[in-house]
Amino acid sequence: MSLLLKCLLGAAAVLVIALLSKTRNFYIAGLVPLFPTFALIAHYIVGTERSAADLRTTALFGLASLLPYAVYLLAVYGLALRLPLGATLAVATLAWCAAAGVLLLAWNA
Repeated sequence: MSLLLKCLLGAAAVLVIALLSKTRNFYIAGLVPLFPTFALIAHYIVGTERSAADLRTTALFGLASLLPYAVYLLAVYGLALRLPLGATLAVATLAWCAAAGVLLLAWNA
């Protein structure tokens, strides 16, 4: 039942993004992924299965994870007028992966 609820939350987020992208305020669709849907799930699970200190560490790492997301967004912004959509998203995703790898290496150092 818990897994079904998590799936429904994810589907609801996708639905809201799709609906917002069709409005005149389409740019708000970029805000929806930042709603802490999955962070709430992760923090609830960590908070119920681990210590409060571990929850704080998870929150701090979540804050640091904004850096790879910023790299992704900067890549999309910079490439959107230069490359086709598929290439833009592929390169931006690779940039996110590289930045996330650097974050993981730095976090575990």
